[in-house]
Formats: sequence, structure tokens, C-alpha cells
Amino acid sequence: MLFAARSAVALYRLLDVVPVFSGDDRITRLFTLVPGSGFGVDALSAIDAVGGRSLPWDEACARTYDLVIASSPKGDLPLLRGRHVLLPHGAGYNKSIPGEGSDSASGLDPAMLVRDGGAPIALHAVAHPDQVARLAFGDVRAARRAKVIGDPTLERALASRPLRESYRAALRTGPRALLTLVSTWGPESLLRRRPDLPARLAAHLPYDEYQLALVVHPNERSRLSTYELREQLAPALEAGMILAGPHEEWASVLIAADALITDHGSAALYYCAVADRPVVSAHHGGTELIADSPMHTLLHRIPRLGPAEAVEEALLAYRPGPGREAAEAAFAYQGEALNRLRTELYAVLGLAPRECGSPLRLLPSPRPADRSPTAFDVHAEITTDGVRIARHPVGITPAGHHLAVEYGAAGESLTRSAGLLYRRPRPPSATRADVAWSADGWARYALSAYPGCRSAAAILPSGLCLLRFRGHADPYVVGTEPYDEADGRVAQADPAATASAVHAWLLAGGTPPSVPARLTCHIGDRGFRVLLRPAAADEAMHLV
Repeated sequence: MLFAARSAVALYRLLDVVPVFSGDDRITRLFTLVPGSGFGVDALSAIDAVGGRSLPWDEACARTYDLVIASSPKGDLPLLRGRHVLLPHGAGYNKSIPGEGSDSASGLDPAMLVRDGGAPIALHAVAHPDQVARLAFGDVRAARRAKVIGDPTLERALASRPLRESYRAALRTGPRALLTLVSTWGPESLLRRRPDLPARLAAHLPYDEYQLALVVHPNERSRLSTYELREQLAPALEAGMILAGPHEEWASVLIAADALITDHGSAALYYCAVADRPVVSAHHGGTELIADSPMHTLLHRIPRLGPAEAVEEALLAYRPGPGREAAEAAFAYQGEALNRLRTELYAVLGLAPRECGSPLRLLPSPRPADRSPTAFDVHAEITTDGVRIARHPVGITPAGHHLAVEYGAAGESLTRSAGLLYRRPRPPSATRADVAWSADGWARYALSAYPGCRSAAAILPSGLCLLRFRGHADPYVVGTEPYDEADGRVAQADPAATASAVHAWLLAGGTPPSVPARLTCHIGDRGFRVLLRPAAADEAMHLV
């Protein structure tokens, strides 16, 4: 059989259904790129990435197949000989694209689905009964081969929900709230309308409270190239934003997310189907969104984001209900789609399915951010019981109380400007021969080599932190207690963040404190109890 893709996103949809034939040695899977799309540039590399065998278009047209499976009816697809099956291309058919029929959702234009010549459509699989009604409204002939099977891509996301915690661990989210932005493609997309939104959110939201991620439609990647996209997003990426991969990874990130900002693209419907968590609209009108589509209904029932600085208020304004209802309007047979599709495809082939277990494959773990901030503008406020801090990656906000810089990871200019230098533990040496600093040895060196530095903190593998403060004779150890969440989980603070709190507290005191001393490091809604005490000899000599 032949899997025919016109673009990278179409290919990814096909790869989600390939497992329905897993274990069946009667079937050979071939791939081809249907010409004519401006977004096909990444499709062949995606086929190579999964190790599939691809046929040149001319060779593909010269053969006859038992089944041709596609997720888009566009282009010269009818030239491929064999029985054709069309699969869902996205969720809900929410957009109308110029040139595809002014009254038709993209992918449902009867002109592309009613074939007077070329290979016939044996099965048009759709995700919801409303889509069959839309087909019939456009041309009753287009609805004759339509069957409601649900959405195979959604099935993987639903089955992968128990992996949410492992996905968050892979992303290194920690106790932060993961805020994900989704951008479709085209002139009305989030990234075209508000290209500065990721950077503005990164500047506004404290690093220890929020993690940002961005899901970009594969067509936009194809239009720009991943390199150009990364360059345009550089300020937000440098601040630690995750750019989710276009195949599989985007869905893992949606499962891990705590909140979503969306335009009118259908990715939001997958997020809403997985869980009813806050979702906010960043769509500001246009001609593409189809009235009464699931996304149209959702966007009119959820809070709208104005300035980036108002994002917390918008998220708090969301009330459960609209997300779940929009997903139900887009996806039927949730949890059953892949098995239903398997039954239909084997019926078209005239074969009995092999009994080889469930074909469903869980989503892989996403990759963490490519870059992590190594220097922070730290905003600190002394409170009655300690210090409230908010760290922002340097350069995207006004200067704060002090500059905290990771030694050995940031450049010389930032290192020399630091009020607090901190050092994270090194990975274990691959050889037996090695040379390393003791924790106190490095702290004394840092204060000597960088006269502008007031505190030097060496983070130990245990999570404790040895800190020297200029003018104080002896080093301290900073220990931070976990914070007990209301739901039974335990949150751990970044030792570099609590080192900043102690640094600000010592600066405010002016004279050596009475130790051991206790204070609270306030980060967002959490208050981490911190113990400051003299360092023991073995702690001072710990290798870092």
C-alpha cells in the first residue's frame, strides 16, 4: 500500500495510523510525496527519519496499489491508481483557506472530494458526525463514502495521559506551571499577528514560576525553515522557552501543559480533549475561522488575552466547561478511533485483520529546552519573615536587586558584573585522573577573582549550597526544605534561587547574622523555609 503525503503535517497524520497494520507481513508500506504544495519541503526528510521507503512521484504514478492512504485530498492525488482512503487532516475543520471554496472548510471542499475522473475514494474517514453533515451540505455525493471513525492522532494523546509526569520531568518543568502557546500557519496565525508575544511573556513571567513552550504548525516551519524560526524566536528561546518538535512531541507537550494560549488553529482541541485545563484566546479576528465550528465556539467562550502582562488574569478567568465541550464537538468515539479505522481499512482490502494485540503506540517523551538561562536579573523584596524573589533571564527586563550568574556557563562580561556567582555541580569525570575545586576553595577564589561579586555559592550534589559573603570570615551552608503542596506532592526550589534570597537577606542585614538563622524564600505562592548555618569542615571540602 502507498501512503501519499502532500506536506510534512499530512505525513505525520499518516504515521499515526500506520500501526493499524503492525505485525501483518501481508502488507508492504511505501511512501510518496504528492507534488504541488509549498509545504512539502520537510516531508521527505520526515520519511527518512522513520526509515520509510519513498517512491519518486513518477514511479508512484506508474504502479497500482491495493490501497492509497492520504490525509489531504488536494493536488494530483487522483492520479495514483488504487482504492483511495482519506483520513482526518486535523481537528474539527475550522478554517477556510482562500482558493479552496469560499463556503468550505479546508479539506472538505466538494470540488476535491467528488471525482469525475481518476481513482475513486473508497472511504473518507472523519472524526465527528457533524463533518458528514457538512460534506452532504456541500455535495451529497461527497458524503456517500464518509464514515465516522474518530481521530487516530487523538487516540495516542488520550492513551498517553498517564505519562504526564514523566513528560514534565523530561521537560525539566519542576514546580513551575507549563504555559504553552500554539500557533497555526498563515497570515492570521499567532506568530504572524503577535510575533513578539513569546518574548514578552518570557520577560513578564518569573522564571521560577512559569515555563514556556511553543507549538508551531509544521507548515510554518516549512515556510521559514527551523533555522529561521529559531532565529526569529531567539529572545524567548534564550530565556528557556521550549520549541516543541512537529511530529509527536507537540502532543506530549500539550499533555504536560498546565495552561494554553491559542489562535484559531485546531491544536487547542487536542489539549482540551486531554484535560479541561485553562485555555485563553489570542485570536483577533479575520476571515479564516468558520462560524459555528468547534474552534469558533471555543474562542467565543474563553477569556481573551490582551497585553502579555495581563496573562495571569486571563488564565484565572477561565472556567471549566468550554474546552471539554469543544473537544466533544470535534471528536467522536474517543478511545475507539484506531480500532474502528483498522476494521474499516481491512474491510476495504478484503482481508481479515491479524490478531496481534493493540496497535496503539504511546507518545515519546519530549526534549527539554535547547538553552537554559545562565544569568538572572533577580528582583528581591525583604519581607517580615524573609525574602520574596522573582528571577528573570538577564537582558529582557529592567535590572533587579542583583545579577545572579552561573559561573562557567555565562560569558566574562556577565560574570564580572555579578553580585552573586553560583556554581552547579560538575558531571562525573569520565577518567580516574581529575582536578577539582573544593566548595570553599572555589568560593574564596570567586570572591578574589571578581571584586564586584558580593556572594559566591557552590551548589553541592546534595542540594545544599555553600555560600561565602564578602566581609564575613566563615562560609555558610544554605539548606532549603521542600514545600508541601496541598495535593500531597512536594516541590523543590532551585538552590540557585534560594541562594539569591540569602544573598539579598545578608545585604539587607549589613552585619554577620546570628547563625543558625531561619528565613522564608517566597517564590510565587510558595514559601520555602531556608536554614542558614555555619559550614562544617567536610562540607567546605566537598568537591565541586
